[in-house]
Amino acid sequence: MSMMGSPAAASCVILANLLAVVTGIESPQYTVIHSESDFEIRVYRESTWMSASSDKISFEKATKLGFHRLFQYIQGANLNSSRIRMTTPVLTSIVPDAGPLHSSAYSIRFYLPSKFHAYPPIPLPELNLHPVHWPTRCVAIRQFSGFARDNNIVKEAEKLAVSLRKSPWANSTDSFDKNSYSIAQYNSPFHFVGRINEVWADIDASKIPGCESGRVAAY
Repeated sequence: MSMMGSPAAASCVILANLLAVVTGIESPQYTVIHSESDFEIRVYRESTWMSASSDKISFEKATKLGFHRLFQYIQGANLNSSRIRMTTPVLTSIVPDAGPLHSSAYSIRFYLPSKFHAYPPIPLPELNLHPVHWPTRCVAIRQFSGFARDNNIVKEAEKLAVSLRKSPWANSTDSFDKNSYSIAQYNSPFHFVGRINEVWADIDASKIPGCESGRVAAY
């Protein structure tokens, strides 16, 4: 049995998610430049993520299996044998109809601590991971509570799309018009009350102060 499919791997994922709720966990830095009752626009500083692709049909299964590989990486399955502290959020980017038989394509991403942004430890080849460097970017965000599931993430993304179409940002959501979006998860699976999830949609806000270098990013 492989490490990724073993009970030990499942225990590691649980442990990693538990660590994510401890105070002091590093997250990507941002500034809020616009806020409404149901969404906000953030400018995220440039950042580096480690990414695992998945062709699983289910968002939940793709996120779980992708994070198995990412957890091995941060536990030392890299050419430096470096152990990397847990960060938040775990970000699953979704492109509907881009996978096999018109299923969705998924990229599960782990935010690398700032000290690894310039030179991320190289993952072991069998993990099939790759680093992704994002420049400064503007992102529309909608928060929602509970658990992020296959049966609610599309509804939450649609709610964000509706809000944006009614806002001054309606013409800045080219990537979202193509249905690409991400789900950010911040909590342990054993955290049942006050859970925080977010829908992220990149926007083209190149004329807005602070977003000049931010472009719509390909998922």
